[in-house]
Amino acid sequence: MVNGVSYEKIAQEGSNISSLEIFFSGFPRMVGLSIFPRLCQLTIVGQNIKYIEGLECCPLLWELWVVQCHLTGISGLQNCVQLEKLYLYDNQICEIKNLELQVNLEVLWLNNNCISHIQGLNTLQNLKELNLADNIIEKIGHSLDPNVSLQNLNLSGNKISSFKELTLLACLPNLRVLALKDPTSTPNPVCLLCNYATHVVYHMPGLQRLDTYDVSSKQVKEAAESTVMKKIMYYNMRVRTAQRNLAETRFSLMERKKTLLQLPEECVRTLSHTHLVEGSSDRCDPTTDISHNPAMESKILIKMEALRERLTIWTRRLDELVSCYERDLAQATNMMAYTVQFLLMELESVGNIRLEEGCSTDPWFTSCCDLLLSRFSQSDYRVHGITGIKIDRVIRIYNSALRLRFEDKLHSLLASEDTGISSQNYRRRLEHLFYLAETEKNSEKEELLCILEEGFKTAEQYKALGREGAIPLSNSLSVTEQPRMEQTLRLASHCNSMDTCFLPVGQIIVSKVFVGHSMPIREGEPVDRSSHPRVCSVYRNVDTKCRTAVRRPRSSKTNTGPECSPRRRRWFVFDHELVLPEYIIYFEYITGNHEIPALPGRSTDRQEAPSNDIILDKEVLNMEPVLKALPKLLSLDDKILLNVARANVLSQITVLNLHGNSLSKIKEISHLTALRHLTICFNEFRRLDDISHMPNLEFLDVSYNHLVTLEGLRGLGQLKELDVRWNKLTKAREDTAVLRKHTPALLKLDTRYNPWNRVPRLTMLGRLTTLTHLDDVVVAEEEAADAVHMAAGSKINEACLLAHSRTNSDRPRSLSLLSTAQLLGLLNPAPWGLSQELEPDWTAKITALNLDSQRISKLINLNKLVNLRWASFNDNDISKVEGLDSCLKLEELSLNNNSISTLSGLSKLHCLNKLSVDGNQLSSLDASVLDQLPNLSFLSVENNRISSLHGIQRVRSVLELYIGNNEISTSRDIYYLKARV
Repeated sequence: MVNGVSYEKIAQEGSNISSLEIFFSGFPRMVGLSIFPRLCQLTIVGQNIKYIEGLECCPLLWELWVVQCHLTGISGLQNCVQLEKLYLYDNQICEIKNLELQVNLEVLWLNNNCISHIQGLNTLQNLKELNLADNIIEKIGHSLDPNVSLQNLNLSGNKISSFKELTLLACLPNLRVLALKDPTSTPNPVCLLCNYATHVVYHMPGLQRLDTYDVSSKQVKEAAESTVMKKIMYYNMRVRTAQRNLAETRFSLMERKKTLLQLPEECVRTLSHTHLVEGSSDRCDPTTDISHNPAMESKILIKMEALRERLTIWTRRLDELVSCYERDLAQATNMMAYTVQFLLMELESVGNIRLEEGCSTDPWFTSCCDLLLSRFSQSDYRVHGITGIKIDRVIRIYNSALRLRFEDKLHSLLASEDTGISSQNYRRRLEHLFYLAETEKNSEKEELLCILEEGFKTAEQYKALGREGAIPLSNSLSVTEQPRMEQTLRLASHCNSMDTCFLPVGQIIVSKVFVGHSMPIREGEPVDRSSHPRVCSVYRNVDTKCRTAVRRPRSSKTNTGPECSPRRRRWFVFDHELVLPEYIIYFEYITGNHEIPALPGRSTDRQEAPSNDIILDKEVLNMEPVLKALPKLLSLDDKILLNVARANVLSQITVLNLHGNSLSKIKEISHLTALRHLTICFNEFRRLDDISHMPNLEFLDVSYNHLVTLEGLRGLGQLKELDVRWNKLTKAREDTAVLRKHTPALLKLDTRYNPWNRVPRLTMLGRLTTLTHLDDVVVAEEEAADAVHMAAGSKINEACLLAHSRTNSDRPRSLSLLSTAQLLGLLNPAPWGLSQELEPDWTAKITALNLDSQRISKLINLNKLVNLRWASFNDNDISKVEGLDSCLKLEELSLNNNSISTLSGLSKLHCLNKLSVDGNQLSSLDASVLDQLPNLSFLSVENNRISSLHGIQRVRSVLELYIGNNEISTSRDIYYLKARV
């Protein structure tokens, strides 16, 4: 009766049976298996078994089938440690668990169950075949990473919709067969996307079969490789275009800033000079002596106070203009960062996520603008002085996977008899709503990107974050913006700033929403699906006003007309699959009084020349007494120096004030060996070469000149205070290096109002460790200690190499524009633990090194990295390419955003095929160096000072060249590229 053995003899013969099959014969529980102690194969099909049990006496079992048996879980296998094949398909299993001891398992079939998460397989390192078809799995994650022996994987009939999930399978080194849409199952949503097969074949080059198709041929692999490389090149060019646009915007902003700052700077200069003259009037005119004239002294004090008040007003205006410039630059940079992220998202999704920027000729653009304008009410913003909104940018979101999910869910609802919604009237339940972001708890940028890629979180996820258990939406701009407005006002109040342009550019996600059957709820009533099981959404009314009909985007095809629109509402939708993000709208608020000018082209009501302030300045400048200053000193000699200093011999002069002249050179100053205090502000100095080797000089004021560099300062060992405000210094790194070397006793330094790029305060303090005051702010002990600690960590040492190096032998297959060193650092942990004992030749194993943004000033301690292939040193303070002579296997090198002026130091790197030195100080392409790089196929030298393409003809194998934002002035240079075409 069982395997040819009669029921009567089963007790006697059971001990010899190694294989047992039970089909459709009424076996509700797994009992009596102790009769078969030698059982190796057990097959149970079509029973009503809920649990696996009774296998304690079958330790030899190596193959088990329990299929079509209504199993609800995996259990009872703890004694079957020799199990190699396990088939549990066509059951009701919801969770993969209790398989930790089955370390010999090679085949596992769990298809056609109710599994939603891949888990519990960590110990199965011998697993070769895994069938999880026809479950409800949405994510793969890193759950299969330990299963390094896996060769055959079937995930057909699940809900995987993202290419990123498939990319994670590339870490399985032995995977040869993959099924995501085999003929017996429905395809995963990801299989319906464009370029699905290309994406999979590229990321898994070892794959032999995909969805029953043979993909092992060389032609298939090469076609996938070629397609991906073309896409990477295309998106690399688009990203660089966005970066070039930012550079142009930055230049426009800088020019605008210069224009706006011209008047305030002139006023500050005039007022400061007069204030200095009045404060030192006894030295301006020897015939004037106010010490015996109290009335004159009182007038001077009153005038000086008035001058200080005017200076305070103009300085505040300057700071406001600079702050607005920095805010506009930050907004432009933020916009560029979003654009780059959008492009990278398109690349990673192989075009299945597209973000299209609209213009006024696009019908959907106009509809979106009308939608937002119709949902703006000036009365809601009157308290903030906001009179309107200006739409800057509209981006249409096209996410194939999310759209398919939305349409499938909607069709299934319409097909269901329980909903009671007919296909004719369902459009009346479609709305275009704004998403209510949580500004305090989430990163706005990360949340936006997550929504664009994966859609909105589930109701359970929102509830886990401490929010209400549904997707929060609104049909009103003011309701949507309320959290951001409140947060910004709180920050402004904490900073004691009520700036009228306090709100940055706003962004609104517009989503198509099927609200379905909905019902109102009261304020304070919790939002939870368990409390409202029969509706798709709930809402709270914000007011009861009847408003003009809301105009929806034309793409929604919903009715519009002069009817009363719904009240302002907060909507809460329970099913995230019924919310489809469709547009992002960037806008700014218009206020009645624009106090601060903004981006070029923006309108402003503020006059650029505040005539009333000029009049007030003149009144203060003309206040009594108007002292007559001495004639300007166009040159110096010993007699003039003695006269100005009121001394008899040069060796007696310890204090010298030469402000307000037209001096550009003071070579005679070297004779004043006793000089301690020197003021040369308000002159014409461009360099300070004459101020050197003055051993007693303690104070130097060079403010309000035209200094372009501090080079020339030498041997000022006792200098304690230095004022270089209001000059034209641009090279912060070089100038601080001069000070560190030649002013070792410097205590106070004021560098404000120079056009150099703002250097982080801690970086400056780390370079000049003796400072007690920087830019008129006291240096706290903790701040100084942090700066020293930061500076100490900026050298390439053993700890640095251990933390930032990798030992991978191959570049990861990834649709990414990152360099190999950056990508490996992102995807893989460091190979060395903190307490791990290092091998003597550990540095020789390093293949990748990523030292971006480590404040490194010099490339040292790299001589033992003989197998280094990929290196990145972006965003540091490197001025010379050196220390790489031993890294002869280097293939990729990135040195973006440093201070490099020449390519010398690369001549020995004959294997180099990719070089990036964007954002440096290169003035030419060094032909002698490029001639030594025969394999260089990629060269990027954007944002430098290159004036000619001469030398590029020496790069014999270049395929990609990026040289935008340089100083090439003639189109004839393009002929240097003829040999490359």
